[in-house]
Amino acid sequence: MIKNTDNIQNIIKPEKLVDYFVNLYLFNIDLICENTGEAMNAARSEAIENFNINSIYNRENDKYKHIDIQKIFSYDYEKYFVPLPFQQTSDMFICDVYDLVSYKLFLQNGFYSKRHEKLTTLENGVVYGSLAEASIKYPELFRLYYNKISDNENEGLAALNTAFAQDGIFVYIPQNTVLDKPVQITNILLGENNTMVQHRNLFIAEQNAHANILICNNTFSDSKFLTNCVNETFVNSNAHLNVVRLQNEHNSSNHFLFSHVKQDKGSVYTDNTITINGGVVCNNMNTLLAGEHCENHTFGLFLIDKSQYVANYTSVNHVVPHCTSSEHFKGILDDNATGIFKGKILVSPHADKTEAFQANNNIMLSDSSRMFTRPQLEIYADDVKCSHGVTAGRLDEEALFYMRSRGIEYRQAQLLQLFGFAYDVIGKIGIEDLRSSVAGLVEKRLRGELSQCIGCTYQCKK
Repeated sequence: MIKNTDNIQNIIKPEKLVDYFVNLYLFNIDLICENTGEAMNAARSEAIENFNINSIYNRENDKYKHIDIQKIFSYDYEKYFVPLPFQQTSDMFICDVYDLVSYKLFLQNGFYSKRHEKLTTLENGVVYGSLAEASIKYPELFRLYYNKISDNENEGLAALNTAFAQDGIFVYIPQNTVLDKPVQITNILLGENNTMVQHRNLFIAEQNAHANILICNNTFSDSKFLTNCVNETFVNSNAHLNVVRLQNEHNSSNHFLFSHVKQDKGSVYTDNTITINGGVVCNNMNTLLAGEHCENHTFGLFLIDKSQYVANYTSVNHVVPHCTSSEHFKGILDDNATGIFKGKILVSPHADKTEAFQANNNIMLSDSSRMFTRPQLEIYADDVKCSHGVTAGRLDEEALFYMRSRGIEYRQAQLLQLFGFAYDVIGKIGIEDLRSSVAGLVEKRLRGELSQCIGCTYQCKK
């Protein structure tokens, strides 16, 4: 652990931010590299150089123009380079989806929970557990996959993660294997100190593999948290992989996600991100359709109020013919909340027979909420079917009037309409038990209840 002492206000000056993180890296390099394998460590030096060039963000990129990202990263967070003792038994933290039959994995403040074995290998060859341990035990896999699709050259925060990441989750599904139940990853943020976390996930689905992964992000104490996470996902030929992401963190949390997916021939990948709560959430989701006849589905739903800020940036790159992608994001905004959607579909030359669809729909519940949306199509091939669209508006007053004329109380009519709007995304979750649980969480969130505390025996401050 190192504490920042740049000034008496415990805030790093923006002009010193890059130097601060570079010096932090150099000062702690031995601890950072101590328990990770060659492939992870080999990527660090170039990554910190890229960060030094790009800073927190590339100034030519306008994605952070609605938020003071430098202020967020200038706060005096603790940076831990060794895991703290696990504070409670892991069973207490399965809060959002606590009854799902699954393979359960836990991260506490970015480090794999030592309550379990660091790596688990099932009889069918599936491996899951600590990324750090896997980087040592499976060096060939890491040389093939680790840091191969993360955009360290253009994205300063991804480079920062590559330089600092010490642990995270590793999931490997061998070829021709169908995983019998989902892998459920619970990311736990807790502690008395304000903390910055930089973990990394690597998911590999080999040829003809089928699997489901659920990622739950939760805060369990009222400290200020900053998460800077990178996911790399490889979906090889004819593999099917579904990833569902539940983001339910408190209003003092800041979460930056960089998800990179590469699909090979005939693969099917579905990503569904449900943001229930969070102070600042920036989801960057990038997909490369690198083999013919790929199928990609990217869905998102965010429910925000107060002064919450949620941004979803997506990029789907069609580089070969005969691929299909569909993308649908929905937002419900109240109070002074701010939402952003910026989606880009790129159809490269020779990517004929591409079918790509993109939509963003939003409901504004207050005059002071704001939604910035920009769907984009960039097409360099002729024989394609592509479309995009966006809407932002109020609840349907005619539908509300109709429901009230049938005896439904006004607030209940509002909730029914909002839930129906949200269910377009929830209904795309392919796991029935999980879909039902998420629907319940969304309904409780719409009612104003504290969904992240349901079923949790850990009594944090509200």
